[in-house]
Amino acid sequence: MRFQDQVLFITGAASGIGKAAAQEFAKEGAKLLLADIQVEEGKALAETLRNAGTDALFTHCDVANYASVQQAVALAEKHFGRIDIGLNNAGIGGPMASTRQLELADWDKVLAVNQSGVFYCMKEQFRLMEAQKSGCIVNVSSIAGMRGLPNQLAYTASKHAVIGMTKTAALEGARYGIRVNAICPVFTQTPLVDKLFASVEGIDQKLLRTIPLRRFGEVEDIVNAITWLCDPSSSFITGLALPIDGGQSV
Repeated sequence: MRFQDQVLFITGAASGIGKAAAQEFAKEGAKLLLADIQVEEGKALAETLRNAGTDALFTHCDVANYASVQQAVALAEKHFGRIDIGLNNAGIGGPMASTRQLELADWDKVLAVNQSGVFYCMKEQFRLMEAQKSGCIVNVSSIAGMRGLPNQLAYTASKHAVIGMTKTAALEGARYGIRVNAICPVFTQTPLVDKLFASVEGIDQKLLRTIPLRRFGEVEDIVNAITWLCDPSSSFITGLALPIDGGQSV
């Protein structure tokens, strides 16, 4: 029970990595505020966790909207009194398109969710954590935040930004006992990646050949890294952008 009675705020909590992380933290004793735009899925997850004995709430939250993020964090503050861990996981992929063909609306949407959304969440999480003089934040970037990814300019730009924001926030948060790290997964078996694979025939096998361990990530691989970064045994780690990529970045 590494996270007994700690309060975890998760965005993108209704599916994929967020859902798996919520389930694992619940097993470890955490209290959860689940935030997502997928209302039915989020409510169902919260109910399942409550039935298993976890103090869990769901709230609709569009991370691209600052007021929506403020409301979600305020709910966590009202119900739990604090936030110990922030997992800023919500993200979108955007269409496959070259730089020349990328539509401005698609650029704006991807950056609004993946980049501004992380900023909005950290801004509000810092408000509580600075007062507490403690806290841990994990931002979900991508291996695309550490390299180029053809035909995904907006996604790549947003994930690079997450790493830069993580490093800056880590320097700012250190004096308050706040640690900020990022994870950089390679293609992981989630609905978001399944959608990408379905959009371009044969792309999954092409991408698989770029991973030395010859498999895609599983959500358990990512969740294990998240819980490790939040564990007290990692208390001397901050500002890290951790690749979880089967050796691809090597």
